[in-house]
Amino acid sequence: MDIVVKGRKTEVPERFRKHVAEKLKLEKIQKLDGKVISLDVEVSKEPNPRQADRCDRVEITLRSRGPVIRAEAAASDPYAALDLAAEKLDARLRKQHDKRFSRRGARRISAAEVPDHVPGAATLNGNGLPVQEDETDGVPTKKIGSLEIKGEGPLVVREKTHVAAPMSLDQALYEMELVGHDFYLFVDAETKQPSVVYRRHAYDYGVIHLDPDRMVAEAQPHAAGGTLGG
Repeated sequence: MDIVVKGRKTEVPERFRKHVAEKLKLEKIQKLDGKVISLDVEVSKEPNPRQADRCDRVEITLRSRGPVIRAEAAASDPYAALDLAAEKLDARLRKQHDKRFSRRGARRISAAEVPDHVPGAATLNGNGLPVQEDETDGVPTKKIGSLEIKGEGPLVVREKTHVAAPMSLDQALYEMELVGHDFYLFVDAETKQPSVVYRRHAYDYGVIHLDPDRMVAEAQPHAAGGTLGG
């Protein structure tokens, strides 16, 4: 596999091409992802003199049998931009590698993490004894397959809260491809709306923005949720 270096509306000197090959070591990349198909580096230049400190942009695109991984950065010269983009690529490759590694069960987990990783595993109390169902929170629970139902419902599978920095639609698509999911929830940096990008048929994408209905919220202050139309 070779590294393809190309310029967008700019010439790429041979010296820079050699520097790319030295900076992006294929042996190291293939150790983190042994299914790499191609590695492209695109260099572009911003003609606006007001953006002199970010005039050179480098975008690295790594395609493999898994999700596409992209990393880009801008700086005052292409060499500095390449260094920044290479650091981002390395971090994302390691994240993807660690994710695959943990899925194979190679990482040891603590006793406290066992219930999160093994469906149906017993929860232990402070004395190391199994916690009975009625000891958890006073509400009896039962298992249906890998799902846990408390009392008569409602059914709660799992709940997570993440801290999310606003991002652009393009960045959300990159992150979705990186984690390998069919959807990605994010806060739109332009509109500040909760949004989700998702994979559609025929390899294209869709996006849904959530805009609260103020009239409904005022009429039903205790109502929660809504219906999304697509």
